[in-house]
Amino acid sequence: MSSSTQPLSLPEFIDGRRISRFQYGAISLTGLVMFLDGFDTQSINYLAPHIAQEWGVSKQLLGPIFSAALVGLMIGYLLLSPLSDRFGHKRLIIAGTTVFAVSTLFSVWSTGVTELVVLRLITGMGLGAAAPSAIALTAEYSPKRFRASFVLAIYCGFSLGFVVAGLVSGWLIPVHGWRSVFLVGALAPLVLVPIMVKFLPESLTFLIGRGGNPGRAYRYCCRIDRSLPRDARPEFAVTEQAAAGRVKARELLSREWVLGTLLLWLVFAINLGEFYALQSWLPTIMTDLDYPLTTVVTATTLTTVGGIVIAFLVGPAMDRLGAYGSLGILYLAGTVFLVIMALAFNSPLWVLLLSAFLIGCSVSGGQKSLIALAAMFYPAAVRSTGVGWALGIGRVGGIIGPLVVGAAWTAGWSASALFYAQAVPMLISAIIVLYLGHRNRRTGSSATTEPARSDPFPAKSE
Repeated sequence: MSSSTQPLSLPEFIDGRRISRFQYGAISLTGLVMFLDGFDTQSINYLAPHIAQEWGVSKQLLGPIFSAALVGLMIGYLLLSPLSDRFGHKRLIIAGTTVFAVSTLFSVWSTGVTELVVLRLITGMGLGAAAPSAIALTAEYSPKRFRASFVLAIYCGFSLGFVVAGLVSGWLIPVHGWRSVFLVGALAPLVLVPIMVKFLPESLTFLIGRGGNPGRAYRYCCRIDRSLPRDARPEFAVTEQAAAGRVKARELLSREWVLGTLLLWLVFAINLGEFYALQSWLPTIMTDLDYPLTTVVTATTLTTVGGIVIAFLVGPAMDRLGAYGSLGILYLAGTVFLVIMALAFNSPLWVLLLSAFLIGCSVSGGQKSLIALAAMFYPAAVRSTGVGWALGIGRVGGIIGPLVVGAAWTAGWSASALFYAQAVPMLISAIIVLYLGHRNRRTGSSATTEPARSDPFPAKSE
């Protein structure tokens, strides 16, 4: 590529080519990171009763262990994920994975609640640092026509990690004890780390910007398009605004963009509040209503399965038909499904189970789809920060949601009343998402007029 040759333009270079094995490999590695994140997050729920029994502590004292990981996640999302702008997505993914692997390994030898709380806090910080960069790196290496689908796909890895954590715990704990699950949860990411060191690519935007290594970025481009001359002098033209470095994290709350960011945070808080309330209280509600254990387990599992199944439909819809409209319709459907669930407690069992599956489609599937929307909403250079802050702020909803539902159930609300009430915030989320889509169309944002483009911000004058 001589000096007279037209420079490679980003992100058009990625958008205009077929997906290569190199890109599939990178996305698969980020999907494995999300899978291990889900495994570690969920496994502690299966270990808790056995930890309490071995240590002779009350189950109330296990509460801080659960909370520690959530606090660590918030720290990782809010404070550590922005470090990707300085050090790059690859480094942050590897560092975060190493941290949660090592802290989980030390948990194998923990001997008391305080020690385990500290380790779970550190584990959560590692998980919170790695996940936003994994999402951002997936979005960057995905063509815009598949961006939502791939982000949804790797986040399905998180849900699969939930499922596998239950299977592994059920297999290992009776034979080898609860510490064996921690051991598996530590060794798997430790094996993955050297593989990522060798094969996971760094962000192209980072390399041609702050990373200062355009030669390495060009070598990645040659692996995406093997027709490029390998001995050429790399030249790049960056058309995505954020990649040029003009958008800083603090500007996400500047006058031009504050409304969109705050509304996105509100939807994250609502969706995560609904998700954790469902996961936390559906088993208890059904048990209190004298449903057999097999039915309780089946219904709860169907909420997770629904979130995975719908991802294969919503992802392509977001890419081809528009991100905001697809997610808004999913939330509107979720409003209806929650009302149906409220009626299902007085209906045949198959109606209840079908309703649980459909709620999973809208609540769990909505969470995955919202993360994909955030990855498309924010420009490349602040994508990790934007997604991380959205997830971090959303955790506030994830904490409040179960508390509110628990207080209502304790106060004597019926199961039907609880689900009627949960339909209201779901409807609010639908209205907000559809409004954001309308707002972006009105301002001429490419994020909506072209469904999968990642930059919804109008250009700022210099």
